[in-house]
Amino acid sequence: MNNSAPSLFSSNVVACTGLHKTYQGLDVAVLNGIDLVVNVGDQIAIVGSSGSGKSTLLHLLGGLDTPSAGQVRILNQDLAELGEAQKGVLRNHSLGFVYQFHHLLGEFTALENVAMPLLIRRMPREQAFDLAAEMLAKVGLQHRLQHMPGELSGGERQRAALARALITEPQCILADEPTGNLDRQTAHAVFDLLLGLNQSQQRSLVVVTHDLELAKKMQRQYSLLDGKLQPL
Repeated sequence: MNNSAPSLFSSNVVACTGLHKTYQGLDVAVLNGIDLVVNVGDQIAIVGSSGSGKSTLLHLLGGLDTPSAGQVRILNQDLAELGEAQKGVLRNHSLGFVYQFHHLLGEFTALENVAMPLLIRRMPREQAFDLAAEMLAKVGLQHRLQHMPGELSGGERQRAALARALITEPQCILADEPTGNLDRQTAHAVFDLLLGLNQSQQRSLVVVTHDLELAKKMQRQYSLLDGKLQPL
């Protein structure tokens, strides 16, 4: 697999080339020259064993960590050329993150949690809440707007987290084991919802998962082994 040509960077959402990550002090090489291009509307699954570097790769693609070598671009902007504040703005406007654990704020309702990224943008409160209610309805939680996270089931909390990731209309969703904390039936339901939103809204989707059965639902599948991506 070789998607490293610089000319490709102009036509994609997220791309990396020659990506390496070594943890200093431990002298552990986690990623050894990753090339990956995420185009508009792509569905990409990355599988691998625990500790293989899947989450590290996702964090690098999202600008949450810095590579030891190589290049990451989001919407053709080289992350190495941006300051932390600029990276934060780019993430807020271009990327949506979903994690294994929902990371909802327990003291806020589902509606408030989903509206939070818009409020951070200083969108008027009423407008942010209206949009959050619409997004919660899209993930089947229109009847849970005023419920606190502790009052929601595991699947409902993950749906709310998905709504929060989508509320900013990101070009790309980066999901790290988004169903890993759910029972199998609920995991499949949440995963299918994620794919449905990807197809209806043309949001690029990169999912890290240990579940091969779920990964096979995606259009492109890769295995991360010995720090390198291999097509499945």
